[in-house]
Amino acid sequence: MLIPSKRKLKGRQERMENFGHGVTNDFAIFAPMISFFEASLKQISIHHTGNKLVEEYYKLSDAPLKIDDELLGNLLLQYFLKPFEKVNEVYRFYHPNDNLELNEVFHFVHEIFENNELFHEDSQQLAKHLYDVANHPKIKSGELYVAYFEKVQIEGEQLDVVGIFKSETKDTYLKVYPEQDGFNVSYEQEAININKLDKGCLIFNVEREEGYKVVVLDQSKSSNDSAVYWKDEFLKLKIRNDSYNQTNNVLGVYKNFVTQKLDDEYEISKADKIDLLNRSMKYFKEKETFDMEEFGNEVIGNAEGIESFKNYKKNYEEEYESPIADHFEIAESAVKKQARAYKSVLKLDKNFHIYIHGNKDMIEKGYDDDKSMNFYKVYFREEE
Repeated sequence: MLIPSKRKLKGRQERMENFGHGVTNDFAIFAPMISFFEASLKQISIHHTGNKLVEEYYKLSDAPLKIDDELLGNLLLQYFLKPFEKVNEVYRFYHPNDNLELNEVFHFVHEIFENNELFHEDSQQLAKHLYDVANHPKIKSGELYVAYFEKVQIEGEQLDVVGIFKSETKDTYLKVYPEQDGFNVSYEQEAININKLDKGCLIFNVEREEGYKVVVLDQSKSSNDSAVYWKDEFLKLKIRNDSYNQTNNVLGVYKNFVTQKLDDEYEISKADKIDLLNRSMKYFKEKETFDMEEFGNEVIGNAEGIESFKNYKKNYEEEYESPIADHFEIAESAVKKQARAYKSVLKLDKNFHIYIHGNKDMIEKGYDDDKSMNFYKVYFREEE
């Protein structure tokens, strides 16, 4: 039995303490291999949106921006697209009523893909929509850019893309230039740093019926309403449910189950927890497909523990409305990402760290009555 069957006196509780965002924070991130080496910027419109709660307004431009300078066009490509080389998950548009057409951004972007002559008009509608959902006093005003790109690649496929971006942070820049026999210095205030895109999303013209492929970026540091409005209120996105996310979610849920939930039900040492994590990672690295029954038997190895994990997974699925299949193909890239978050370190006070990579039978825990302290006994064949 890999999980001991001895219960704690407080018994079994099917509560979700420490579940919430703790699970999602443990999840690894997925880089969908976006590249733009052949991309071109075809159209761009710029508007300004304020915060109506502090009596700011929006200002719409009358026509798209004309870009005749090739260098400026290349700088805009870098500013808008380069941050997405290391984006997180692939998302899709959704609406709580299960009617995609009620999602405002999906609706206007769909119109742009269907009829490019509506590009600027729909960009104005997107600016108005962003202004309407900015219902937090700390939301910053800024420029909204709506752009149309060709030949942006995601997951090996080149596609047309509508990009929506917002710049909020302004910097001051110094400029040094030669003058007569020396140099002079000038400065420019309220300028935009092309290496710091505040918010953005790319909508790829593919899989429209499922809500398109969407990648999103938000550099906000906080987790309050001023930070989440971009993805949750303006765009209304949900994570795409594919083999990567299935793999990612199971590993994340299992890690939380071992590190947080097991203490509610079993007397289990940290060394045993590390062993359970190592066993799960070994399973995912060696298998091509995940099977819930097989995983439970090979990794958990205890009927009560298996049932407890199934219930924990079910609670996650209900909490996040994100079902996880009992059988799916394992995504190697997700396993590699999650492996970085799976810790095999046993920290003992501030004196020692023990790294456990294999057989847990080579380490024993005990208690010294004379010293009134815990100890670990470690067995090994040779010192390296």
